[in-house]
Amino acid sequence: MNARAETGASKTDTLKLAAAVAILVAGLWGFYFFANFSLLLRVIVLLAIAAGAVAVALTTGPGRTLWRFASDSRMEVRRVVWPTRQETIQTTLVVMVMVLILGILLWLFDTLLMTILRLLTGHGG
Repeated sequence: MNARAETGASKTDTLKLAAAVAILVAGLWGFYFFANFSLLLRVIVLLAIAAGAVAVALTTGPGRTLWRFASDSRMEVRRVVWPTRQETIQTTLVVMVMVLILGILLWLFDTLLMTILRLLTGHGG
């Protein structure tokens, strides 16, 4: 009996998601079909239809799971200790200096290898 209930719920969820997609597709079709109307009006109607499609999608099991994930993510972002402006600037400067140093070292290594290759192949002046 439990398996039937889960199957019924998943079929319902599938139908709701299909309805949400159908609503969104119909809204997009209407947006382009009524091209002779005001763009502002068409955008407002399209946004309203998209909001309706999202509302239908959020009533499904996966939609509720997605909403819970977004809420939990927002809560976690609030808990993060963000660096101060000074720490961010110092870290950025350290990264830039290290990239510059590494770039110079790679350039020197490449020049050395090219010089050795020219000497070995006899193409050097």
